[in-house]
Amino acid sequence: MKKLVTMGEIMLRLSTPNNEKFIQADEFDINYGGGEANVAVSCANYGHESEFVTALPANELGDCAAAALRKYGVETKHIARCGERLGIYYLETGSAMRPSKVVYDRAHSSISTATAKDFDFDAIFEGADWFHFTGITPALSDSAAALTEEALKAAKKHGLTVSVDLNFRKKLWSSEKAQKVMTGLMKYVDVCIGNEEDAELVLGFKPAATNVTSGKLNLEGYKSIFEQMVEKFGFKYAISSLRVSHSASDNGWSACIYNGETKEFYHSREYRIAPIVDRVGGGDSFAGGVICGFLDGKDFKSALEFGVAASALKHTIPGDFNLVSRKEVEALAGGDGSGRVQR
Repeated sequence: MKKLVTMGEIMLRLSTPNNEKFIQADEFDINYGGGEANVAVSCANYGHESEFVTALPANELGDCAAAALRKYGVETKHIARCGERLGIYYLETGSAMRPSKVVYDRAHSSISTATAKDFDFDAIFEGADWFHFTGITPALSDSAAALTEEALKAAKKHGLTVSVDLNFRKKLWSSEKAQKVMTGLMKYVDVCIGNEEDAELVLGFKPAATNVTSGKLNLEGYKSIFEQMVEKFGFKYAISSLRVSHSASDNGWSACIYNGETKEFYHSREYRIAPIVDRVGGGDSFAGGVICGFLDGKDFKSALEFGVAASALKHTIPGDFNLVSRKEVEALAGGDGSGRVQR
């Protein structure tokens, strides 16, 4: 199997139980998660060698975060132990027409203050095949953005395939700052993943005549922006998840991909996910599934279908991590979505 390296922030997740609002909650459910960590867990779960790189405080909470990764087979030996604190996010899980809400408490977290001096990237990327990052890490701080670029330079020096999930977070930075920073990082990227909002706010590309709130998707608009993105940045593949939110509990889910070499555009099978158990980490599970497909040696259409099926299943699992098996993903991608009891 191949080796994936991801780098970013893992946080303590405190979520209200039973769809309660924050003001109702007397306790929180505890999980750990974060964009790049979620991808690492997915690929480890499917059998690939997977390593997560971050900085954690040298205390018991840092130990717990690292242990949560090791529990699911993710390598943690290059995690730096430095900085002040572990980031936290609070989740109020929505239902029906009430959306979920996230409150961040991550200022001055360990990864936001780390620098390239805290990591040996030559050792980290030795023997690796793929490096994945997201737009969340550069948004944490200027030093985190500089750290991300140093990691990207090292990954390309070692000949790795590089993917990005654009992942715009308006609570972390503005669209103007995101475009300024992320545009400069795209020259290192081979595979670009993001939804329609990410493409617009991070890179400045907007698909025409598309409104995910109303359920209107114009696939030709996606094809057009993919062509522009590939022409500008030289991506091998441009990929977008396609979420139609009928409500917080009921989503349509599919994806599309553009092959920069052959100029082929492909739209996946669409799933209707209802009721949704937990959509947080859904995009990460999609990225992890697609990356796994490519690491498996699948063609780009099959890799996309694997990612869409994997992510559809993630929406049925509480917590950030996608814990479904490869067999379960392949069964759904092959057409078995009955949900019948397996005896």
